[in-house]
Amino acid sequence: MKKIIKRVLYTLFFIVAAIFIFGLILAYLPTHSRIKNKGITPAEAAVLRQKYTGPHNLFTTTDGVTLFLRRWNPTSIDPAKKDIAVLIFHGFTAYSGPYSMAGIPISAGGYTVFGLDYRGHGLSDGNRGDSPGKDRWIADLAESVKYIKGLGFSKVIILGHSLGVAMAICAADTVPKEISGLILLSGAYEGRKGLSKPVPFFQQAKILASSIFRPKYPAVEYYRDGMNVSKDTLFNFRYTLRFLTMIDVKKLRLPKNLNIPVLVGVGDKDELFEVDKVKDFYNLIPGNKKEFFVMKNATHAKIPIESWEEIVAWLDKTFKP
Repeated sequence: MKKIIKRVLYTLFFIVAAIFIFGLILAYLPTHSRIKNKGITPAEAAVLRQKYTGPHNLFTTTDGVTLFLRRWNPTSIDPAKKDIAVLIFHGFTAYSGPYSMAGIPISAGGYTVFGLDYRGHGLSDGNRGDSPGKDRWIADLAESVKYIKGLGFSKVIILGHSLGVAMAICAADTVPKEISGLILLSGAYEGRKGLSKPVPFFQQAKILASSIFRPKYPAVEYYRDGMNVSKDTLFNFRYTLRFLTMIDVKKLRLPKNLNIPVLVGVGDKDELFEVDKVKDFYNLIPGNKKEFFVMKNATHAKIPIESWEEIVAWLDKTFKP
């Protein structure tokens, strides 16, 4: 009987050991990349941050990480707008830099605009394409809002684009009293069908193994057919599995008692989200201070200046005394 038990235990040991070794090999096995842009390291981001001379702010999170806020200042100060700030939460793979398309026209309209580089993105500190977890990620968003309030802006309007829509909802759910309005662009609970191909089983196994043996390694490459891969190394096309799974976007909802103005928009040529699906998202937003508009000749990532001017007009009628 004892010999049988020993044999069973030995067999189990060798099976577990074999799985462990196979998983370890998978985790470190090189993967062919379809993305030429390799991105940067946190150390390289820190160097670039120190060299950056444009208008910006830096703040330190409660766990000691430095986050970067790009800034677009109005050319002239309108007394009715001096206490209002627009905070941009960027989309997937991006950082605040490309959002000059919003920062320039909105600041030209007299508003001070900030663009947050998320932890692990752009010129902010942190492991690339990663987060320690959901709570820490949401804390970063809330702390960015409070930091801007601390600069003397009594009203903060969050402008979330794409992934930034989900981030705006998280912030509004966490610090609802600190936010005066929301602008939610190019986001919905359901994207167009057929955009992403199923991940092969072997690749799934490699991603899972990497998440177990080296969770900080960005093993998931974001790529879809027809996607424009920027040569800008501050873009991030690789993420950790724990980052991608920390928030279930489809379960996010704005607080039912949130009584602030909300503007929802989508491009008529958006290749990721259908107008009807964005309208479905809009219909779930509580309250009667909401508006929906379709941005003409706008794709998912390229929004013409005319749409930004419409957003400035909405800000003027909504928040200017």
